[in-house]
Amino acid sequence: MCETGLAPAYLLPHPKDVLATASSYLFGDSADTAYAGRFFEDFTASATRVLLGFGLAVIAGIPLGVLSGRLALVNRLLSTTINALRAVPGISWLPLAMVWFGIGIKTTVFLVALAAFFPVYLNAEAGARQVNPTLLQAGAMMGVRRLRGTFAILLPAAMPNIITGLRLGMGISWAYLVLGELTGVPNGLGALIMDARMLGRIDIIVMGIILIALIGRLCDVGLYLMLRLSFKSARRIP
Repeated sequence: MCETGLAPAYLLPHPKDVLATASSYLFGDSADTAYAGRFFEDFTASATRVLLGFGLAVIAGIPLGVLSGRLALVNRLLSTTINALRAVPGISWLPLAMVWFGIGIKTTVFLVALAAFFPVYLNAEAGARQVNPTLLQAGAMMGVRRLRGTFAILLPAAMPNIITGLRLGMGISWAYLVLGELTGVPNGLGALIMDARMLGRIDIIVMGIILIALIGRLCDVGLYLMLRLSFKSARRIP
């Protein structure tokens, strides 16, 4: 479309221009242009925000999901509220988050954590609920106490769903990063895209989208491999 002129350059830049912009952004000298050589700084800032938000979602989502999947009382207390909140668009939380946490990393981390929490929670809940009670009863008959049974029987049996939730949560964390970095943070890949929008630099916007997609995919693969290396039950998943 760029070669034929069907799409003007100010709407869809030529891939060569995007590659040249990416080369300058990744490897350029910071003295050349405003965005040259900024990749490492932006990547570090964005990755820190994503990992903090994702970590909070995991810390809250897996225990609450497992409890909700196994205990009817917890499920009744949480399911209505959580299923109602997950229907609220992420951008609706932005003004409230800025009032609560101000401009900066806290607001971004909150939005990322909120977005990642729901898939982590829901998949942990589904996995825990689907575990055959016979497995836990057999463990109890062999003298396995409840706490040990949770880690030795329940969580391994629910691992396929938990992994699915973690991977979905990691992906949506990167998706919400741009929204979180709308709050006026000085660096980050989302902030780069928003700055480029203000300047009309479509090539930088396209480059930022591609970089987020690549980094998100690498994080997904890294998370999956880390889980398989850390848990025997994860290695049994084809």
